[in-house]
Amino acid sequence: MSAFAPDSLVLNRKLPLWYQVSQSLRASILGRSPDASLRLPTEEQLAAHYGVSVLTMRQALKELEQEGLISRHRRRGTFIEPGARRSAPRRVLGSVDAIVAQQSGERTTVLGHGAAGVPGDLAEYFPGVAEVVTYRRLRRDVETDEPTNWAENAVRPELADRIDVADLERWPMTKVLRDTVGVRISRITDTVEARLADPVTAGLLDVPLLSPILHYTGVTYDEDGRVVDVARIRYRGDRFSFTVTVEAD
Repeated sequence: MSAFAPDSLVLNRKLPLWYQVSQSLRASILGRSPDASLRLPTEEQLAAHYGVSVLTMRQALKELEQEGLISRHRRRGTFIEPGARRSAPRRVLGSVDAIVAQQSGERTTVLGHGAAGVPGDLAEYFPGVAEVVTYRRLRRDVETDEPTNWAENAVRPELADRIDVADLERWPMTKVLRDTVGVRISRITDTVEARLADPVTAGLLDVPLLSPILHYTGVTYDEDGRVVDVARIRYRGDRFSFTVTVEAD
């Protein structure tokens, strides 16, 4: 295996394997450290790492190549494109790794965090919970330093006690909850709607007041059906689009 080490993946047999592998590898590529190697392991090494066939791995790599994240060279190998655009439209077929990939690849600054009463518009998600811990983060394009989106996550306090804030500058909240805190995530419900930039959003994202933004709400459930995190992310409308593909059985 090369110096670039992709994350592990628990495969979901209900989704196309090549898609799950491509999204997991995509998250690893976009979340890599600045000094990580640009050279990917071979198809055979990656296939063994993910536990899939070389044919499946080849299809996953083709997807990333078409997106412009990697380039493939006969006899030389496969390389991460250093200038790959990180805000391209993304297809979401329903895997947790797709959500992680969607949130990866930008420089993140934690603006603040703290416990407070459950906001009124989130009360339905946290019945019987007196307070939640809210984390606010700003993401910037790593190449242009342009602000692209800012996020608020409302997390159950017993889980927040086990979150290292420094991890939130490296990884998306979904990955931290699943891989660091150990939450067994059963599903995530996404809602994306058009809104107008409020004064806070306009200031953080450097866009005109009342300009169009994409407002994303992601509700994360554990295996017991409890809501463990509600993410509200405001994306610049001139930088992002979301595509959802529904495939027939």
